[in-house]
Amino acid sequence: MKTTIRQILTAGVLLTLTGAPLLSQAQVETVGTVKTVTGEAWVISSGQRVKAQAGTSVFLGSQLKTAKASSLGVTFKDNTLMSFGPDTELTVEEYLFAPAKGQYKLGARMDKGSLNYLSGVIAKLKPEAVTVKTPTGTIGVRGTQFLVTVQAPATAN
Repeated sequence: MKTTIRQILTAGVLLTLTGAPLLSQAQVETVGTVKTVTGEAWVISSGQRVKAQAGTSVFLGSQLKTAKASSLGVTFKDNTLMSFGPDTELTVEEYLFAPAKGQYKLGARMDKGSLNYLSGVIAKLKPEAVTVKTPTGTIGVRGTQFLVTVQAPATAN
């Protein structure tokens, strides 16, 4: 059977068009969802800043930000609950919830603000798999709930 260049190009274009969205969807899996917002808050993912509202998706690598006098509540796939106070910045650096494979990981970096954390399945099954980094240390989750406040560094005059 003789294949023409046009048939090869057409097949390549079709493969690219049908394969690209599947790859993108797999790489951009939702790890959590915004449940509550008071005031102004944002979810920044892949350079895109989206005003947070109930139902907004949170992805691996998302930065969550609240404005002054604002708050934000997020529920992750394993039912971990995070509540953010005013002027808070936190980045979801690691998230893996694959119960069928026994794989769990939740890692976040908090640059400033306040966070009330309530453990979900990951911390209950594998507490050592949960960490929250701050500018001065790392919180290892060994219980079910904690509150942390991170102050922005003082600026020199």
